[in-house]
Amino acid sequence: MHIAPLALPEDGTQVVRFHRLIDTARPPQRADRAAGGTMPTRAARFCDAAAMAAGFGYYIFPPMSLSLLWDGDDIFWSHADQPEWRLVELEPFPGFEARFDAAAPAGIVGSAPPFLTRMPEPGHVQIWTGLIAQTAPEWSLLIRSVANMPMPGGVVSYEGIVETDRWFGPLFTNLRLTRSHVPVRLSGELPLLQVQPLPRLLYTDAIMDAAGVTDGMDDFGPEEWEAYRQTVTLPNQIADRQLGSYAVRSRRRRRCPIEA
Repeated sequence: MHIAPLALPEDGTQVVRFHRLIDTARPPQRADRAAGGTMPTRAARFCDAAAMAAGFGYYIFPPMSLSLLWDGDDIFWSHADQPEWRLVELEPFPGFEARFDAAAPAGIVGSAPPFLTRMPEPGHVQIWTGLIAQTAPEWSLLIRSVANMPMPGGVVSYEGIVETDRWFGPLFTNLRLTRSHVPVRLSGELPLLQVQPLPRLLYTDAIMDAAGVTDGMDDFGPEEWEAYRQTVTLPNQIADRQLGSYAVRSRRRRRCPIEA
């Protein structure tokens, strides 16, 4: 099957544009190959696979610092201006509804997105990032947990692919609290999510079905054995070989993709 190569955006073309509705929220930022300095130095320097994954996409932050508490049944939340615990049902971001209604045209007034929404599943809550994301035609966003960066204990986020070239709505995620009776703090200064632009082609059936499995080494041909020799055997025969040679080749390939 022939697959046409993807075209890079033309100069000035934006693959993704973030609209910040909650203006006090920290803006998205390009993800960091060292995962915000949390990756071991050796991994950041020599493990290009981990560094590439860490730097692929954009960090998305909670629009404020807050704490969540699950008692096994209900979920409560608090923040600096609301130190008492409040039951999560359909919670607006503090002061946002009035700002939204003042800016929205007639017919849209009263439809501000909620900040926190209790989900039907036990221990699940939906949180809005304060953003709307918009992608170029035929591009989507993979919304996922932050790559290679430790997350706050007691909470995990679900992953999803949103076709943001046609969904002009709140950029949110669903969280699952994994421990009860202990507060979980989300900091507005630390990324909650990582979003990664994907061409829609990548997750079509044509791509997903274009996979095969070799049953064993008896099915290896000369090309497979030569590729293994170049990747594994030869480098390990060099006594003083330089660490991170794969990372060097990968970076050179990204700088000169056609020559590589």
